Amino acid sequence: MRRISLALALSSSLLLAACGDEKGEDSGGSADAGNACGSDGTDGTDGTDGTDGTDGTDGETGPEAVCTEAGEVPCVDQLIIDMSLHDDKVSDGAIETTTDGDDFVTVIDATAGGYSDAPNNPWVYLRFTPTGAEKIEIDDETALESMDWHMSLRRFILRLNGGSSGPSCVGAATLMEADYTTLDVAPEGISYQVDDYYTADCTIKNDSSGLPGSPTVALGSWWSYDGCVKTTGYPQLIQLDDGHIIKMRVETYYGTGQEDCNDGSGSGSDSGIITLRWQYLL
Repeated sequence: MRRISLALALSSSLLLAACGDEKGEDSGGSADAGNACGSDGTDGTDGTDGTDGTDGTDGETGPEAVCTEAGEVPCVDQLIIDMSLHDDKVSDGAIETTTDGDDFVTVIDATAGGYSDAPNNPWVYLRFTPTGAEKIEIDDETALESMDWHMSLRRFILRLNGGSSGPSCVGAATLMEADYTTLDVAPEGISYQVDDYYTADCTIKNDSSGLPGSPTVALGSWWSYDGCVKTTGYPQLIQLDDGHIIKMRVETYYGTGQEDCNDGSGSGSDSGIITLRWQYLL
């Protein structure tokens, strides 16, 4: 799946040989590294799940984790209010993943009861994994203490687990000049930003859309609004807490009619049905 797989596999084989016998993730008008000779990932007993130095697929040595323990979410009381978080509901929005070549294609039901009723419904939570995106069955307030999820969605807002949104350290970078299909490696020296939409006194920082309850999230550049929610097509790099990096593009916000919305010839329908195209780069 990744172009670096063969090189990493060869490197791992050479290391194992050197070690001898040792073991080693709306419609118009409404917007909505493990030790190569040790026991932490090279013998397939304790690092195959992507948490102890491998990427969870074929024993490849993985990147260094960015964080391993949950931190404290700032402005949590205000966050619960501003983002209409619930402690007694788990979203019933479905998450389905298929494959298309080297890509995963994940469709998320983030409708949350529609634009007007969304504040009364919980967010849907997902985790990226080497075998596709998994739904995390968790309520909003419990999610504020959990590193199990990577992304949370409700309508047009995509939050990442870090910074203002959660206790982990998942961050993103938008590559406005890049093309998703030809992007096969993360640029060197790139900076990943966690969600950061509160001031020091816990005043929410809204994005440029002018819509209420629309914070300046790290993934906010995936959409623009001009009578309907248009997808920009910008590729996003997401750095997970375990150090792995995925590339992602939001392809649709509407169940039907996204192309009409994007080219200005009409509006989409079935809003909040979000399609993500993504794959691991590292």
